Amino acid sequence: MIYTKTYNELKSVFSNENKIISIPDSDIKIHNICFRSDALEDEFSNKNDSLITENSSFTYPVFIPGDSKSDKVILLLHGLNERSWVKYLVWAYYLAKNTDSYVILFPISFHINRSPASWKDPRAMVHFMKVRNSSFEDIDRSSFANIALSNRLTEDPLRFFKSGFQTTSDIIKLLSGIRDGAHEIIPRTTNFNIFAYSIGAFLAEIILMGNPEKLFTGSKLFIFCGGSVFSNMQGSSKLIMDSLAFDRVYRYYLFEFEKTLTGKSPLVDFLLTSQIGMAFRSMIDLGRLKIFRENILSKLRDQIHSVSLLKDTVIPSKGIISTLGNINKKDVVDIWDFPYPYSHENPFPILNFPLSNKVDFWFERVFSEASLFLA
Repeated sequence: MIYTKTYNELKSVFSNENKIISIPDSDIKIHNICFRSDALEDEFSNKNDSLITENSSFTYPVFIPGDSKSDKVILLLHGLNERSWVKYLVWAYYLAKNTDSYVILFPISFHINRSPASWKDPRAMVHFMKVRNSSFEDIDRSSFANIALSNRLTEDPLRFFKSGFQTTSDIIKLLSGIRDGAHEIIPRTTNFNIFAYSIGAFLAEIILMGNPEKLFTGSKLFIFCGGSVFSNMQGSSKLIMDSLAFDRVYRYYLFEFEKTLTGKSPLVDFLLTSQIGMAFRSMIDLGRLKIFRENILSKLRDQIHSVSLLKDTVIPSKGIISTLGNINKKDVVDIWDFPYPYSHENPFPILNFPLSNKVDFWFERVFSEASLFLA
């Protein structure tokens, strides 16, 4: 498969608005499925956030493999501050084609089409960017693309956890429905695997460690450009969040978060006693709940594989190795370096010939490896 050509073809035919999308010269189809989030409006949610209706009622794409009777499902989890599926369409297409799996592109809370359209509108966001830059000194990497997330996390860094909690709750609802035979497209199955990129890998590791309702017993997780604990990430980027927001979130979870876990409340109880809550805390820093984290990851060592990029500055390879390299499996983390200009946010850029050939080659190498692992 030629990545660059397929990327452009899928970009031209995809729409969140169409129920069924046919792909030219392919037996794979895309169905946009409606979803309603049942996350409770309590301590886990922000009152202002509950007014954003896009986050509660939305659609997600499912790539239907050529064999519609397949019992295999891959959940594909995206990166932080994504506002479009375009980058991921060819990823999902390749996985569906080469693993014969249903591939679900599920949006993280307040991302992609779970956020207001204005959040990705340069004209709407540039005003807020100017106000933010004039209100705070020494902000680095500020842009219209990251202003919405930057403002939200600076105002309430607990939104980082709350977004993950809601997404996890939604994924449990989605996959338990498939397990029980209630999905409108995907046949009844418990054969769930995950392809996770960037912050999606952070979420996926927590879900796998927590294994809610035993949905992920035996599931495999292929990680691309991710896998480290939070403290080894550098999320300041014009495409993710500005330096002020990242510093606020970093300080909160590294130095303040554990101090808030006192008294009795649903939030505190969840974080102190549930398997997923403890998994989240253990993935903040290498020294936090270290034995808990390493014991679980060691049991999962044959179910996880990671490909990291040498020049990735957002989630550096060193941090991934520090997190996953001690689970008694030497080849759990591969470090690759693509021979063309790339970044964490854009590992497979659309380039002109002859560099496009190199992008095509390395895309094929990453996703063939993923397909072999997840098939």
